[in-house]
Amino acid sequence: MADYRKSLTLLESLIGKATAAGANAADAVFMESISLSLVQRLGEREHLARSESAELGLRVFLGARQAIVSSSDASAPALDELVERAVAMARSVPEDPFCGLADADQLATDFPDLEGCDEQEPDADTLSERATQAEDAARAVPGVTNSEGAEASWGRSSIAVASTNGFSQIRSGSRHSISVSVLAGEGTEMERDYDYVTTVHGDDLPPPADIGRSAGEKTVNRLNPKKATSASVPVVYDPRVANSLVRHLAGAVNGTAVARGTTFLKDKIGEQIFPAATTIVDDPLRPRGLGSKSFDGEGVGTKRLDIIEAGVLTSWILDLRSARQLGLSTTGHAGRGISSPPSPSTTNLYLQAGDVTPKELMSDIKAGLYITEMMGFGVNTITGDYSRGASGFWIENGELAYPVNEVTIAGNLEHMFSHLTAADDLEFRYATNAPTLRIEGMTVAGR
Repeated sequence: MADYRKSLTLLESLIGKATAAGANAADAVFMESISLSLVQRLGEREHLARSESAELGLRVFLGARQAIVSSSDASAPALDELVERAVAMARSVPEDPFCGLADADQLATDFPDLEGCDEQEPDADTLSERATQAEDAARAVPGVTNSEGAEASWGRSSIAVASTNGFSQIRSGSRHSISVSVLAGEGTEMERDYDYVTTVHGDDLPPPADIGRSAGEKTVNRLNPKKATSASVPVVYDPRVANSLVRHLAGAVNGTAVARGTTFLKDKIGEQIFPAATTIVDDPLRPRGLGSKSFDGEGVGTKRLDIIEAGVLTSWILDLRSARQLGLSTTGHAGRGISSPPSPSTTNLYLQAGDVTPKELMSDIKAGLYITEMMGFGVNTITGDYSRGASGFWIENGELAYPVNEVTIAGNLEHMFSHLTAADDLEFRYATNAPTLRIEGMTVAGR
């Protein structure tokens, strides 16, 4: 993985072969990854795995036709066959007037160091120590009776992109993760919960014992749940699940969905859809961010994008194709795989923190629901209708009163977005982040 120039030379040769075979233009990607993971349960190692992979993809254009092929074989005969197959496919597919490479003036020219890759590779003993500390701390919490196990993992990957428009770059990234899941209670009265963390650099990981202790406490707090009473009440989302609301927004402003007209926000650009205090940002240039990158999957330069500014929807999330469909310019948000064309995707997406504490956010709630876990995916992005299973705690007089489960919450995303209030506890733990969020007037279906 250290010989980056070799990867780019391979791709440059591949797109050269494609144009020699009759393609008007071409681009290629090479993805290489290595990972190590260790799982243990009740102090005993159950699983240790190391994997390595390398794949490449070629996209060719014949006029307004494109075709994509992929392979894990980088030998000369395999690449010749790949080119032949891609060009033959492109001759037979329907035309797509919106496909094509980036123009030269759209390509990234600045590549800041985003500290996206930790070159230190942990060994199995290091991962074992992280998992042991996490699980031991979780099991030490009074009330925890069993363990589903702890996992510590590490991975490093690189993606190289080369195009006939002159772009040729590579970037690398790393991940360190710890997770633990335990159980509390006995027999049919058992409950489970978990905690986990992922960082780019190993030295940014919190103490593994803190993750384990958090998992154990979350689990014990769920014991002896009750049924919630069906009502229309304020609902408060713990940060662990609050980011799901931001992801729903991302799906609704995805350029592909907008171009197809399959989103309830398709006519809302420039309109206020959140309270004026709300700003939602996608920042691909955040140092050590889990989604950071200085160029997207089409070689376009990236920059911070305020999708929601003072509550107003200011932009779609666009790649080249969706931007052309909408008569706009790409926002540099093309995600890329080996065997499929680029498509819009977010990087480091977050809802900015508010100015009240979570306790203050709940202080005036006479009756409501605090959600810590969600199940199912009952969200219709065409209509905005929202219905999901949930569990958490019932709120009484501004305090968490008792755990509840087997609850369904329902509403409409447009109403939910416009009745949202954010607390001040934003932390960057995931690729998509949000602080504690309160939504007014949601339907809770319990007993």
